[in-house]
Amino acid sequence: MKILVAVRQVPDAESRLEVSEGNLDLSRASLVLDGMDEYAVEEALLLREAGLEAELIAVAVGAAALEETLRAALAMGLDRARLLVGELADPLAVARAVAEVARDEQADLILTGSQQSDWDSQALGPAIAACLGWPQVSWCHALQLDGGVLRGRHDVEGGSAAFEVALPAVVTTQQGLNEPRYPTLPNIRRSRSKEVRSESIPVTLADGWQLVAQGSAAKARLGQRIAVSDPQEAAAELLSWLEQTAKVRL
Repeated sequence: MKILVAVRQVPDAESRLEVSEGNLDLSRASLVLDGMDEYAVEEALLLREAGLEAELIAVAVGAAALEETLRAALAMGLDRARLLVGELADPLAVARAVAEVARDEQADLILTGSQQSDWDSQALGPAIAACLGWPQVSWCHALQLDGGVLRGRHDVEGGSAAFEVALPAVVTTQQGLNEPRYPTLPNIRRSRSKEVRSESIPVTLADGWQLVAQGSAAKARLGQRIAVSDPQEAAAELLSWLEQTAKVRL
């Protein structure tokens, strides 16, 4: 069996992000494996440790610098990695690229995070499944593989529900499914010699999509100050400013 783990590289939550000429400047930001994807990596490892005979493969789509993030997944215990180098701009295009790798590898199961923090999107997992025509289960917090059938529980509106799905399938992971392990020093050393296959892919958007503009907006501080020493008067003036100037409905 082959399990594919699709991962993303995102800025560390504690990194200071800067805006330069309308775009995010990540040159001084620390880039890490997306937290949601750590649960996907860990779950692949746990499935194998439970007795499953499987090859575990990480896949990422984006800049060449993604290799370091793939090395982090390999240091956790995955076997090898595929890096598709290209500037894809939307989740559907990334999903299409991941689906091509899944076909090439003849993967049986794809795991990925339920939400991508850089896009603030939940589209990647379902989009991969749509590209492949596979069933998918999102927001899983319990998972068990019995032969060719996955069973577990996942979040639904108003609570959680049990599910059962036959492979091949796409599963998205979240906090509570497991507790991702820290890479040990020996595993970090071994990860340096594991295969990361790098391939260039065309720069393209999903069919029917057109990139109109991209960038980040930075708002200037208003510098508004409340020069009142009495706390009650200051609170009243703040409420007045919020309602009349900032147009906040209280």
